Amino acid sequence: MAKVTIDGIEIDVPDGTTILQAARMIGPEVAPPTMCYHSKLKTSGGYCRTCLVEVTKGSEKDPRPMPKLVASCRTNVMDGMVVTNGLSEKVQDARAGVVEFLLLNHPLDCPICDQAGECHLQDLSYEHGHYNTRTDFERRTFEKIDIGDTIQLHMTRCILCYRCVKVAEQITDGRVHGVINRGDASEISTYIKEAIDNDFSGNMIDVCPVGALTDKTFRFKSRVWFTKPVDAHRDCDKCSGKVVLWYKGDDVLRVTGRKDQWGEVEEFICNTCRFDKKKTSDWTIEGVREISRHSVISANKYKKLVKPKRLTINDIKALPE
Repeated sequence: MAKVTIDGIEIDVPDGTTILQAARMIGPEVAPPTMCYHSKLKTSGGYCRTCLVEVTKGSEKDPRPMPKLVASCRTNVMDGMVVTNGLSEKVQDARAGVVEFLLLNHPLDCPICDQAGECHLQDLSYEHGHYNTRTDFERRTFEKIDIGDTIQLHMTRCILCYRCVKVAEQITDGRVHGVINRGDASEISTYIKEAIDNDFSGNMIDVCPVGALTDKTFRFKSRVWFTKPVDAHRDCDKCSGKVVLWYKGDDVLRVTGRKDQWGEVEEFICNTCRFDKKKTSDWTIEGVREISRHSVISANKYKKLVKPKRLTINDIKALPE
């Protein structure tokens, strides 16, 4: 076991735990943001640099601070380590710089993007971004390509987090897409058009933190905050069958995998559950999905919403002075 202190909070964690994992054990108040890391995908992380933290004490054996900020998703804790995240001005300044780089080419088309309302980049830019840009160059653009019947690729929105590539490598039965070219010409693409059609390819939509990969069957049908998420399950011979149904009225507009508080998919689902089973009769309904009260999706959906009491003259007189 190793003892680590993050933002003044001390915790004992198993050897081999990363700083990010240790911070998540404490809670969201000290956990660094992530865009490329996904706990269910091996070798993910280390690409976006949004999880940078400051190590002010390396360990009990070597108390010297680390000279540069480190990626918390790729740095293991050591006994006696002291880490500063939200309380560090260096970290906040670096994170603002990372956001500026991410938005350098990312188009500001949130009003027409299906990912709006559940986009990690929106949250990150709101917390750490600037209101203006220092570049006068045009954003990079790519020709639209058709990668399949169910997934829409918007390469201009991609931040190259590699999550979809990891899904294709580790979850599907054969990877047919990846990152081609180099430098500012790098892009997610397939060598053959309409090539992505395997049983678990839809999970690329769930892991994409921005609107680069979206569901064609849900495209432009509704804003996510106008829908009602409901937990449901079915007997499936390909996957766990545990999903979230997104209702608008009596219609199921889309089906997604269940995500934890970090926005990461808990269990990957097959394309049959995602695209072919969109009737209530196909599912066993469990209940309303618990959504963080800080999310726009939870607007007007609290299960225990208490209507504010209208004060009478007698109530006002009874108030303490």
